[in-house]
Amino acid sequence: MVCIDFQLGTLVLHGPSGELDCVRRWVVLDDRIASWRAEACAYAWIVTALHRAGVEIQDRARAFHELPGSRNETLTPRPYQAEAIEAWEGGFRRGVVVLPTGAGKSFVARLAIERVRRSTLIVVPTLDLMEQWVSRLESAFGMAIGMLGGGTRELGDITVSTYESALLTMEFHGNRFGFLIVDECHHLPGATYQQLARMCLAPFRLGLTATPERDDGGETVLEEILGPICYRRDIDELEGDVLSPYRTIRLEVDLDADEMAAYRAHRETYVAFLRRHRINMGNRNGWNRFLTLCGRQPEGREAFDAYLAQKRIARTSRAKYRLLWELIKRHAGERMLIFTADNATAYAIGTRFVLPVLTHHTKVTERRAFLEAFRDGRYPVLVTSRVLNEGVDVPHASVGVVVSGSGSIREHVQRLGRILRPVAGKKAVLYELVSAQTSESHTSERRRRHRAYQRSD
Repeated sequence: MVCIDFQLGTLVLHGPSGELDCVRRWVVLDDRIASWRAEACAYAWIVTALHRAGVEIQDRARAFHELPGSRNETLTPRPYQAEAIEAWEGGFRRGVVVLPTGAGKSFVARLAIERVRRSTLIVVPTLDLMEQWVSRLESAFGMAIGMLGGGTRELGDITVSTYESALLTMEFHGNRFGFLIVDECHHLPGATYQQLARMCLAPFRLGLTATPERDDGGETVLEEILGPICYRRDIDELEGDVLSPYRTIRLEVDLDADEMAAYRAHRETYVAFLRRHRINMGNRNGWNRFLTLCGRQPEGREAFDAYLAQKRIARTSRAKYRLLWELIKRHAGERMLIFTADNATAYAIGTRFVLPVLTHHTKVTERRAFLEAFRDGRYPVLVTSRVLNEGVDVPHASVGVVVSGSGSIREHVQRLGRILRPVAGKKAVLYELVSAQTSESHTSERRRRHRAYQRSD
C-alpha cells in the first residue's frame, strides 16, 4: 500500500520502494523524512499510474469534494464555446482555451465548473477581475463565493483569488480544490506565479487567455502545469458576430525640427555605447547586459540617460499631442481609451487635456468611480498606462488610441480587445500614433505581427 499526504504544498508518499517504481518520474527520495516527495501538481498522474499498476492507495492528500449541480441560470453556449468545452473535455479536462476579450471566456469556465462539479479555485491577476468573477458566479450558481485577496480571506466551495493571495496560501489549502481555473493564464509561467499551480493538486485544470504567446518561451511551462492549448479562436474569426467590427489605423507623425535634432543626438550617444561594447539588443540578454555595463562603465550614466531621453521624445512629441486633440474632437460623443507606455506620459496627457487618468497608483475607490463614470458617459475619455490592458469590462469603449507602447504583441492585442466588446451598432477603431524616423517605427512593426492587424485602413 502507498499512502499519499499533502504537506506544505507538496505530496509525500509512504510505501514500499517497489510499489513506487511506476511513479519514479515524478517523485524524489527525501532522506530527512525517509519518504518520497513530489510536486502537488503531479497528483493526478501519480494516482493514475498507481491505479494502473494495481497498487492499493490510501489517499490522505485529497480534501476536495463534489459540488451540487444546482444553478440559477440556464447555460446556453454559443457554438464556439461548446466546441471549446468539448475540446477541453477531450484533453482529459486539462488545457488552455484561447479566446479574444469579449468572447466569453468566463462563460466557458462556468460550463466547465458545471461539468466537473468539484470544489473550484479561480485565480485572477487583479482585484477588479476578482470582483467581476465573484459577481457573475454568485448570479450563475446562486451560492456564496469565497474570496482571497484585497484583505478578504474567505474560502468557499467555489473561491476566487488573486494570483498573489493564491501563491501565499496555496501551501495550506492546495488540496482543497479539485478544479483549478487560471484567468489571464499567460501570466502564470513567471518564475514566482507558476508555483501556485505547482502547489495545487487539482487534477482538473483550465487556463483562459486571449494572448498565450510569451517572449521567454513560457508556453512550455504553461503546457506542463495546466495542459496544452486545446482550443483557439482569434479576433478576426469572431469579428462582426461575437465581437464588434473594427478598423486599425496606423498614423505616423513627424517630430518638430528641434525635437528631431535632440532625438538624433541622444540616439547617437545611446547607439555608440551599444556598438562600443558590442551589445545586441535583439538578444534575450541584451537589455540586462546594457543595464549592467551602464552601471560599470564611466560613460554608462550618459548612455542610459540618452536612452531614456530619445524614448521620451518619440513617445511624447508635440505632433502626437496635436493629432490626439484632433482625434478627441473627431470622436466627440464616443467612449475613448487612450493608452500610453508609462505613467508619466499618461499624467502629462491628463494634465494637458484635463482628462481622468488611471494608473496602478490610482486608489481603488477613485478607480471604481472613474470606470463607472466612463461606463455611463459622464467621462467619455479615459487615459491609462497599462492597468486597462486586460480584465476590465468597458463594453461601451469604441475608440482606442495607442499614444505609446512596448513592442509586445500581447499588449497590442489586449489593447485592441478592450474596444471590441459587442454593443448594438458599435464599430470600433484603434489608432496607433507613431513618431516617424524613430525607433517607434520598428517597435510598431514588431507588435503588429498578429493576424488581427493583417488588415488595416
